[in-house]
Amino acid sequence: MATRRISSLLSRSLSLSLPPPPPSSSVFLSRPGRNYTWEKGTHRFSTAAATEEPITPPVQINYTQLLINGQFVDSASGKTFPTLDPRTGEVIAHLAKGDAEDINRAVASARQAFDEGPWPKMSPYERSRILLRFADLVEKHSNELAALETWNNGKPYEQAAKSELPMLVRLFHYYAGWADKIHGLTVPADGPHHVQTLHEPIGVAGQIIPWNFPLIMFAWKVGPALACGNTVVLKTAEQTPLTALYVAKLFHEAGLPPGVLNVVSGYGPTAGAALASHMDVDKLAFTGSTETGKVVLELAAKSNLKPVTLELGGKSPFIVCEDANIDKAVELAHFALFFNQGQCCCAGSRTYVHERVYDEFLEKAKARALRRVVGDPFKKGVEQGPQIDSEQFEKVLRYIRAGIESNATLECGGGRLGSKGFYVQPTVFSNVQDDMLIAKDEIFGPVQSILKFKDLNEVIRRANSTRYGLAAGVFTRNIDTANTLTRALRAGSVWVNCFDVFDAAIPFGGYKMSGIGREKGIYSLHNYLQVKAVVTPLKNPAWL
Repeated sequence: MATRRISSLLSRSLSLSLPPPPPSSSVFLSRPGRNYTWEKGTHRFSTAAATEEPITPPVQINYTQLLINGQFVDSASGKTFPTLDPRTGEVIAHLAKGDAEDINRAVASARQAFDEGPWPKMSPYERSRILLRFADLVEKHSNELAALETWNNGKPYEQAAKSELPMLVRLFHYYAGWADKIHGLTVPADGPHHVQTLHEPIGVAGQIIPWNFPLIMFAWKVGPALACGNTVVLKTAEQTPLTALYVAKLFHEAGLPPGVLNVVSGYGPTAGAALASHMDVDKLAFTGSTETGKVVLELAAKSNLKPVTLELGGKSPFIVCEDANIDKAVELAHFALFFNQGQCCCAGSRTYVHERVYDEFLEKAKARALRRVVGDPFKKGVEQGPQIDSEQFEKVLRYIRAGIESNATLECGGGRLGSKGFYVQPTVFSNVQDDMLIAKDEIFGPVQSILKFKDLNEVIRRANSTRYGLAAGVFTRNIDTANTLTRALRAGSVWVNCFDVFDAAIPFGGYKMSGIGREKGIYSLHNYLQVKAVVTPLKNPAWL
């Protein structure tokens, strides 16, 4: 049985047994000297979540209805549902609650736009111009969109404004560039026939996006679908519906014909299930958990056997080799796990460290976690905001308790931060074993599990011993080691001495139960095209 350190026992006792500190005066701090105190201020785990009133977001909520056939409309039932501010748990706005009838209306609109409307018949160049105009409008409204994304999701405003909005623009520039470069082939045949292949739009695409990167996932799904000439019915995550409605409005300002893009906000078991099982949807794309992905795939199969692209969960290994620059490895491993509050499907959530550098890495990783600035995501310099909602917040805390109960060593963190909202202390576990839940399950939170390994063969075997295969990270100065690991790791993306590099042209997707198909890059276009072979006889051909 692993022995917990004294500091870990104290941390467990204080963070899990004591009530939260008074929000107006103090926060709970875990100090590197292993003394635990109530202290004022905003350093180590300090945050406006505990000591200050939330900053008022510099944006207004203008769009709360469903977007169907180019118009904002109420749900058929007239019902609404609340969307919450993760910083406080308070209601931001009430959104139209879409269900099966609304999905029917949206699909009918998309079907008419595809069968009778101008979009698929428009020249690819004209489609590309609309995509480019949309990208320009996004750039013009990027401050409002970043604020809305932060308000609804809880991610740091600086992350949304400086990284995600520029990437959103770049993605649509990228897909606009592809629109007039999609074409088939002329194929030689063993006989007097002219053979050509046509790459045709697949039709009505149903798309279900997650809550962790609402705008980026919008681009990953909608961009290639529209570039290929399809029409779309998009269901937003119920936690984060606001930005998709905003950018859909911008699309129509850019000249998108009515019915080409329809957006329905609602819940998975109603609106999501209706879209997945709809008989008039030709293609389905889903990003979310592996468990929900199985349901989506089953619904698609039991209806009209529509093709499905799935981008699902992960438990990605981040491997620190014995020759690594430890300071750089610690920072990169920290980023790989804690980025976006740990709410990233490809998070480097199994940090494997060579035994010769394990102790040094562990102490520095703990110190870095203690320096992480957690607080109101609108505040400059904040690295970590709240988890998305109470359900995810409680799930993360349950996994932390599971780690403690399985005798992993709690190095720091381990509890909630503040008394308002869904903030979790940056948490680091050492002495983690492969059979522990925190090493097997996707936690989707700020919990770093650090494991020890002896040699490459061992770490390859252990890294691959998972049902997931979305991504992996390798940190080494040896090119031979890098080449060995990149070919041996069963994952859709392997980052060497970097992590979370998401260029528009780089394909992304998983092995095993991390998904089916690829998004981004040229590979994403294949998801939204059908290949038709056209064969014509040749009479007296001059050549074959």
